[in-house]
Amino acid sequence: MTPRWPSTLWIVRHGQSAGNVARDAATEAGLARIALTSRDVDVPLSDLGREQAQALGRWFASWHEEQRPEILLASPYVRAVQTAEIFRAAGGCPADEKICLDERLREKEFGVLDGLTVAGIHEFQPDQAEFRKLLGKFYHRPPGGEAWTDVIFRLRALMDTVSLHYGGRRVMIVAHQVVVLCLRYVIENLTEAEILAIDKQGDVANCAITEYSFDPAAGRDGGLMLSRYNVTAPLEEDDTPVTAEPDQMVAARG
Repeated sequence: MTPRWPSTLWIVRHGQSAGNVARDAATEAGLARIALTSRDVDVPLSDLGREQAQALGRWFASWHEEQRPEILLASPYVRAVQTAEIFRAAGGCPADEKICLDERLREKEFGVLDGLTVAGIHEFQPDQAEFRKLLGKFYHRPPGGEAWTDVIFRLRALMDTVSLHYGGRRVMIVAHQVVVLCLRYVIENLTEAEILAIDKQGDVANCAITEYSFDPAAGRDGGLMLSRYNVTAPLEEDDTPVTAEPDQMVAARG
């Protein structure tokens, strides 16, 4: 009988992006808008982000071949694709392994809040700031954007695909901070309060690893059990700086 779930599932946030850097600069300067003109989907990795992806790949390359990822899924956003490509080139998985892009892994859509700092949201979209305060980040959906629940809806469909096609395989997903958190919500059957408590503990670091292992004794048909969360050991062992800026919409759409 084919196993229902991957033998190992790694979920990795992309390396530091140029958008992370631009957002930090805008926030420190007290600006309302982030100085980027490209679409969010096209924002690339920063130089440090490329180093982080290389460190991740080298760390996995030091493992036995039968322990490394054999399936590589990624968000279609440039920063996630570049992370996966650099990871593969550094030996993290077989060099001929195709990177499967899945739009269900894309960043959370921020709609009218796209490109705004926190100060900018209060200045240009004060009603949305109040709605978010009232509803909470889990359920608040800005016009043209998504709530966490919308991301969760598409990730449930993604996990059905993973279950159908990759049972018993070693799978790595490269995506975004909210995706990492929402996948934890789906896989572990968490509540709103539980996932927001995890989120409150700190941001998911760039190129940090969240890992699940299949346990045949978990539940009636076995299940994925969390082995580690937000682990930055690959970067620390490689003396690569660790960054953990929030993964927000950082560029104009179009």
